[in-house]
Amino acid sequence: MRFQVAVCGPGRCTEEERLHARQVGRLLAERDAIVLCGGGGGVMAAAAEGARSRGGLVVGIRPDTDRAAAPDALSAVILTGMGESRNAVIVASADAVISVGGSWGTLSEIALAARRGEIPVVCLAGWQVTEQAGTPVAGLVHTATPEEAVATALARWAP
Repeated sequence: MRFQVAVCGPGRCTEEERLHARQVGRLLAERDAIVLCGGGGGVMAAAAEGARSRGGLVVGIRPDTDRAAAPDALSAVILTGMGESRNAVIVASADAVISVGGSWGTLSEIALAARRGEIPVVCLAGWQVTEQAGTPVAGLVHTATPEEAVATALARWAP
């Protein structure tokens, strides 16, 4: 069975986040990983475009029931009608999570993935989550490049 990596990030993102997400998608497709995303714009669309540019498979898990609102780069669209609760479906379906940038939805996905405790949770720019004392929360790996993010996410997977 192929490895599934959720790429999470804001629907409205910066140009740097867009470039990072596109490169993450490309690199995951080159490693034959399936890309899961929220099926929206911004980071989600960029990761999908990157993966598809390398022949990758991308599944968008939408919060609504509007297939027409999904980016063209998705290979398949799952319409949930669950709103932001669909973040739990994305994370539960992933073998690893890479967040690019940050929004409230992205933070919820990071939290759900960290709570699982059994999958890599990689942050590429964006949220820095700390405990009350200011120490970083255990379980999150912060990376500086798309290459490092993908290598970290896939480290435990041997195709």
